[in-house]
This record gives sequence, structure tokens and C-alpha cells, in this order.
Amino acid sequence: MCLVLLNFNCKEERIPLKEQWENEIRDAENAFSNLAQEKGIADAFLTYADDNAVLMRNNKLIIGKEAIQSDFANKEEILKSLNLKWAPDFVDVSSSGDMGYTYGEYEMTKTDSLGNSQIETGIFHTVWKRQEDGSWKFVFD
Repeated sequence: MCLVLLNFNCKEERIPLKEQWENEIRDAENAFSNLAQEKGIADAFLTYADDNAVLMRNNKLIIGKEAIQSDFANKEEILKSLNLKWAPDFVDVSSSGDMGYTYGEYEMTKTDSLGNSQIETGIFHTVWKRQEDGSWKFVFD
């Protein structure tokens, strides 16, 4: 009887796996946004991109981390004038804990050479995949 009670108590204290995985994805999304603000958009996207990640920009797909890196290299000057931040409003994860997704609002501020700022807001959607080391990387943004 004591063993059953001890086992029951241990299960009570544990966070359900689905909730734990959702928290991991939320944390990854927030760290991704924080890195974009601290080190720049290109660094953040390349840090959090799966090797096979896909970006959809201007109705065009940029497929694979190498292509994403090349695309960012071609836009280096533009990216210097941008500040991008976002936070997930919603997080869900598969029952197996290997894939998840987020969505929420983003804010992008563009500052021109005269110091004038223009703010654009919108909605983001990110698909996340658990990596072999347990970390999360995005596979679609």
C-alpha cells in the first residue's frame, strides 16, 4: 500500500510531458526572438534553423539552412536597419513530442539613415522540430 501511495505522489508532482514540451518550445521561441534583438536577425535565424528549414518570404520559399544563410548575406545592409521582436501567443506540440508549432504577433522596426523609424506589425507562424540532442529548431517560418 505504501508503494502505491509513493508512486502516486511522484506522479502528482511531475509536469505532464505535453506541458513540458510546450514550455520548451515557448522558451525556444522567446530565446530566438531575444537573440534577434541582441545579435541581429540573421544570427538568430541561423542559430535556430534546422538544416532543412524553410522560410517563406514574399511568396517565395527559401529551402535549407545554406540557402537561408545566402539569402541573409544578400540582404546584410537591409538587415542592419531592422529590429525584429515577437512572442508566441499559442504553442502546441504533437503527442509524441517531436514536432510543435507556435503563432503570435511580431513587430519589425525599420530605421532609415536619418534615424526615422517605421513600425510594421503582423502575425508569425513557426513549426518546430525536436533535434537529436533534445533542443528545438524551426523547420518552417
